[in-house]
Amino acid sequence: MPERKTWGIHAGRTGDAESLFLNDSCVALGWPQVGDLSGLADREAFKAAVAKRFPNAKPAVIPNTAGQLFRFVHEMKQGDLVVYPSKASRKVHIGYVSGSYRYRPDAPAYPNTRPVDWKTAVPRTSFSQGALYEIGSALSFFQVRNYADEFFQAVSGTPTPAPPADDESVGLVAEDIEETTRDFVLKQLATELKGHPLAEFVAQLLGAMGFHVRVSPEGPDGGVDIIAHKDELGFEPPIVKVQVKSTEGSVGDPIVSALYGKVTAHEYGLLVTLGSFTSQAETFARSKSNLRLIDGDGLVGLIFRHYDQLDAKYKALLPLKRVFVPQPLEDETGS
Repeated sequence: MPERKTWGIHAGRTGDAESLFLNDSCVALGWPQVGDLSGLADREAFKAAVAKRFPNAKPAVIPNTAGQLFRFVHEMKQGDLVVYPSKASRKVHIGYVSGSYRYRPDAPAYPNTRPVDWKTAVPRTSFSQGALYEIGSALSFFQVRNYADEFFQAVSGTPTPAPPADDESVGLVAEDIEETTRDFVLKQLATELKGHPLAEFVAQLLGAMGFHVRVSPEGPDGGVDIIAHKDELGFEPPIVKVQVKSTEGSVGDPIVSALYGKVTAHEYGLLVTLGSFTSQAETFARSKSNLRLIDGDGLVGLIFRHYDQLDAKYKALLPLKRVFVPQPLEDETGS
């Protein structure tokens, strides 16, 4: 007997399909423009149907949408577990798939349906933070892999104690959220601010940190992209000479040494990159008290700390929302 899978599903961005889910004992997906999916046999057919109905969609959207619809029609099987986290009740509804795909024109916003035998609705607080994060996927329809056992226990009636406050998954969730956000920021910077535009962004970030800045014109800059200083006229120390690299690779010692060669004894050198630094470059920088290196992770950290002071155009480029994420409690040893 094939192993049962666990699927997660959302009822639209605002939960508007919840009444359909619960009153009609089903789960459903939208994309009504694609029409009846019962005649589509493989992934390529789904991709073609989605591409035909959404000709202006970004390339990545087509396989993403088609993949969700394909799994909903062909990979979801009768007897599989379905998990629906309700935004309205703050409960997690769990049931079993009880039949095959059905196209319902009477549900125009969510016509692609599968019948479900709902078994229970469990408060969200009954699950670990990791399980809640997994069913909070950005996708409308997805497979639950890492925490499926928790939902099987809940629907089978097996007593599931409330997760402790120091649930180990809490730390993993926080790390995952931060890592995903860091990846997004670096990708946006690398894609949209290649070359001189990244230097202008770093200058704006330094301004948010309280520096006055002068940016070298686009073109040959002699190895210094930005001059930063604390006073308005730029006469008082410290004077910081900044070089910005939009490369995503490793910056080596020759580039770091070249920048330091342009720094006098009473000035500071700062090299900023979206990538990383070689061990030789880092060793060289540690030997110089007036030289600092900021890699991609360090740059993102500064962006997080000074995001509120950035110009509107950069906030539009990096649309971030400040959220609170759970942190694991320290044990008695403080480790």
